[in-house]
Amino acid sequence: MKHRPHILIVDDETNVRKVLGTLLEQAGYATTRAESGEVAMDLVRAGDPDLVLTDLKMPGMDGLELLSRLRQDFPEIPVVLLTAHGTIENAVEAMKRGAHDFLTKPFDREKVVEIVAKAIGQAERSRREFQGPPAPGAPCGILGNSEAIQSLRRMIERVAPSATTVLITGETGTGKELVAEAIHRCSPRADGPMIKINCGALPDNLVEAELFGHERGAFTGAERAKPGRFELAHEGTLFLDEIGELPVPLQVKLLRVLQDGVIDRVGGTEPRKVDVRLVTATNRDLEVETQEGRFRQDLLYRLNVVEIKLKPLRDYPEDIPLLVEFFLDKHVSRLGRARPSISENAVASLLARRWPGNVRELENAVERAVVLAEGDELGPADFGPLSAEGGSDATAPPGDLKGAARAAAAEAERKMIRTALDQTDGNVTRAAETLGLSRRGLQLKMKELGLR
Repeated sequence: MKHRPHILIVDDETNVRKVLGTLLEQAGYATTRAESGEVAMDLVRAGDPDLVLTDLKMPGMDGLELLSRLRQDFPEIPVVLLTAHGTIENAVEAMKRGAHDFLTKPFDREKVVEIVAKAIGQAERSRREFQGPPAPGAPCGILGNSEAIQSLRRMIERVAPSATTVLITGETGTGKELVAEAIHRCSPRADGPMIKINCGALPDNLVEAELFGHERGAFTGAERAKPGRFELAHEGTLFLDEIGELPVPLQVKLLRVLQDGVIDRVGGTEPRKVDVRLVTATNRDLEVETQEGRFRQDLLYRLNVVEIKLKPLRDYPEDIPLLVEFFLDKHVSRLGRARPSISENAVASLLARRWPGNVRELENAVERAVVLAEGDELGPADFGPLSAEGGSDATAPPGDLKGAARAAAAEAERKMIRTALDQTDGNVTRAAETLGLSRRGLQLKMKELGLR
């Protein structure tokens, strides 16, 4: 059964909460509503929403402070701000601080659904990549003692001071966004904005307006002028993830920006000068993409001035114990849990796995263990029924008795979860209560068992 994304609506006006809640529920979303930023933070900790839609001006904790707290503690949750026409400048500033987008009051209903869908789609794709936060005290915020990580940090330290365009490559989950953030943080532009966009998460007809902005009336629904990501990143860094997904016509416009430093808003007549350091990332082989006509070779040359190739986690397993300890600290703090210890057998089992999802998969396994653990010590079983290859044991060979037992247990869990979801009409929160899990715990189980 398909998971319904969960939206947290935060506004001190009852009618606004009611109208937005009804609108989004009719569009297929589940909603929770909060009358203040303080209540919203409690609900985020308890319910882990897929998106927060918050008013900018509220008594007590306003939208900007709520945004700051969410970016610090829950960076994976996208935030969309609601603002009156007179405070659009504040909303643009909030986007520079990490908000995904903003809506003006009175809001257009179709625009609300469009922006929410866009934000959730982009966040879902971004979650596949390990994003941080940076490890406190670690050079460049990159944790690890292996030669692979030390070499990566040396490369970041050499590249960061320049304005050179950087292309970050590597498998999904290796930390491309984290490296982009480290480059920005160690650069002379660190006090400027860092703006991110996932090129693969946007429909082709929206990418141009997102990157370059648009003028009022440029297309249906463009009721106001809006700066694009290049303008928002002025005197800072723009990170374009999944650059290989960028449509070919827009590759031409991007090439012009790199050559001339100017952008044209959609529907605009005046070029705008921008000063942006561009960092891009991909898990595709762009050389193959150029040979097959899906990526411009001249653009690749401009993007690939410096390439940083990230190694998969299986190439530096000696850092796994250190990463596990870091993720344990992170998630017990975030979830308000007591910190469990981890057994030697558990560490050994983690070292034996291949981790095809890399650091992102490792973090998911640790988070799952923190959410579902029942004792004071974590054992191998707490990190999920994964084989030495890092995947499900559902395909264990017939002679593998332990693997067959784990596969049977996984299938039993699938049936129980499907039954609970059927009985609650797909409501993940109520299904979790039925199963004796937290909502987040059930989501992790569903992801692990392929029930998204």
